[in-house]
Amino acid sequence: VQLQASGGGLVQPGGSLRLSCKASGFISGDYAIGWFRQAPGKEREWVSCMASSDGATYYGNSVKGRFSMSRDIAKNEVYLQMSSLKPEDTAVYVCGVAPGYYAAIKVEDYGYWGQGTLVTVSS
Repeated sequence: VQLQASGGGLVQPGGSLRLSCKASGFISGDYAIGWFRQAPGKEREWVSCMASSDGATYYGNSVKGRFSMSRDIAKNEVYLQMSSLKPEDTAVYVCGVAPGYYAAIKVEDYGYWGQGTLVTVSS
């Protein structure tokens, strides 16, 4: 399984950005696909995840109400729509897949990772 994240960039506080994560390869059974972020000097933080079976989404408290995950099954892509961005959202965002999980919030649950895409929120 390979994951390709894209869509990062520089945005002003209060702005919006949409990240994409394209998956290739075959995953048998159910899995969770999620977004994490890592700011300089900080640990990787879970942002959101989606259950492959029914598309249910879950969000971390720091982004709830501002970020939204969606997917395009035909394209094998998931998206992270980020709104009302704050400087503290600045980080490298990575997507991952947790095979066998309905939903997953721990780094160790994820078996596949894409490369990161940098999001910088600054005026």
